[in-house]
Amino acid sequence: MDWLNDFAPLSHQASDTLPELMLTHLNSWGVVTLIGDDAKSYLQGQVTCDVVQLDASESTFGAHCDAKGKVWSIFRLFHHQNGYALFEPKSSIEKQLAEIKKYAIFSKVTIEQSDSILLGVMGEKADQWIDTLSEQQGNVRAIEGGTAVRIDAQRWLLVLNQNVAVALVESAQATCVAESLWCRFDIEAALPIVEQEEQTQHIPQALNLQALGGISFKKGCYTGQETVARAKYRGINKRAMYIVKGHAANALEEHTELERAVGENWRSAGKLMAHYRFNDGETIGLVVLPNNLEADTPLRLAHQPESIWAIQPLPYSLDDE
Repeated sequence: MDWLNDFAPLSHQASDTLPELMLTHLNSWGVVTLIGDDAKSYLQGQVTCDVVQLDASESTFGAHCDAKGKVWSIFRLFHHQNGYALFEPKSSIEKQLAEIKKYAIFSKVTIEQSDSILLGVMGEKADQWIDTLSEQQGNVRAIEGGTAVRIDAQRWLLVLNQNVAVALVESAQATCVAESLWCRFDIEAALPIVEQEEQTQHIPQALNLQALGGISFKKGCYTGQETVARAKYRGINKRAMYIVKGHAANALEEHTELERAVGENWRSAGKLMAHYRFNDGETIGLVVLPNNLEADTPLRLAHQPESIWAIQPLPYSLDDE
């Protein structure tokens, strides 16, 4: 598919003005679909969010956990083509799909990884362009060939069949950019990105899911609920996800190790869940840290100890009320 070669890195600094309309192919992301008479009830018993209350015009964050409340995946859930879709990093799907299908044999539901093409729409004119694809006005809209889902004020996800995706890319008057830019915006919005390496490492609250509306404390039972409830009502969670920023002399490997200052010494702090490096070396990332850490605690890259990093303010409150 030659059209895939059109998505090139956009060299820029954090302060630069970006194109008004950008398209990217979200190749490292995937979608799991659930279709069938029991899809709603089955999913309701598997995930942290309230599937029953999800309006067809809205999406919600949610988590799928193991029996100990540790996260297999964090996803964005929405109605899609007579069923439901979970949008999540592709690397997490293999294990998560096997887990969520474990008891499906007892229900009328088909669960599988979709072969849809995923496109990201970004920029000031994203809304305007999406309006040309659908007469609907919700945050989740059925469009030709699939579904459009609002991510934030200037971003949309498109889940499409291949023919429609190719036609849109070829006809859109948009700048085609590499999907790393999508990651930049996820980091700046502090949206958790659970890749395969992070699976079953954290409970949902350690990934700020309560602050993103991804946990219902009023719905019925689901896998891992006991741990998630204890974290809220007994205060057992001691970690949270933070945005961090610093300088990287060169491109970083995935899951680069961070260290934090402890007096005059340095101690392992955690690995970057995701990161984005601007063309001047400024780099931002997401990392899970102790939630009682002072906001001015110095951080550094384990392999670049001369580069001091800092915790940045979150764009939302960590309160779960």
